Amino acid sequence: MYSLNVNMVIMAVTILVSVLAWRNEQWFNGLLLHPFSVVQRGQWYRMFSYGLVHANWGHLIVNMFTLYFFGRVTEMSYVYLWGGKGHLLYALLYVSALAVSCIQDVRKQADEYSYSAVGASGAVSAVLFASILLWPTQKIFIFFIPIGIPAFIFGILFLAYSVYMAKKGEDNIGHATHFIGAVYGFLFALLFNYKLIFLFLEQIFHR
Repeated sequence: MYSLNVNMVIMAVTILVSVLAWRNEQWFNGLLLHPFSVVQRGQWYRMFSYGLVHANWGHLIVNMFTLYFFGRVTEMSYVYLWGGKGHLLYALLYVSALAVSCIQDVRKQADEYSYSAVGASGAVSAVLFASILLWPTQKIFIFFIPIGIPAFIFGILFLAYSVYMAKKGEDNIGHATHFIGAVYGFLFALLFNYKLIFLFLEQIFHR
């Protein structure tokens, strides 16, 4: 029986902390990603805690909406592949993706005191691409468009868009974080079973 649901726990904690942090500026500022504080003050915990706070309701809803659908599929798939350890591996994927996806920003912005970031987008991207590895032909719907896009095609477009927007640097969105998180999420399961890449390719070319 599938009883434990790590994904729902992650979502519940994230929503609760985000809402409470909006009401407490000191708490919000203490959790966000601040590369200067990470490097200069050794506040490494920020590389994880920033995923618990979000800029606003829209930011939170988009991340949690994506996490709800793809996190559920990914966690259940991990349990199918690795039994009870699948829950632990899913938790490890999410938590480690928070840190991995922000490494570039921490290094790049280490001397910029005014730079900060919030949101679980990097980890959510990792979960999304972990799902794409396992189910590359599943349909992904964008902005309520009735025609779904095969997941592996969506993944290619997502990565290309992230690289393009990161180079432009004209908005306040962490496109590099999205890209790194996505690649990490795709590779994560392969660290435990490299043969999954063959299943990925088989689903694409023999569908």
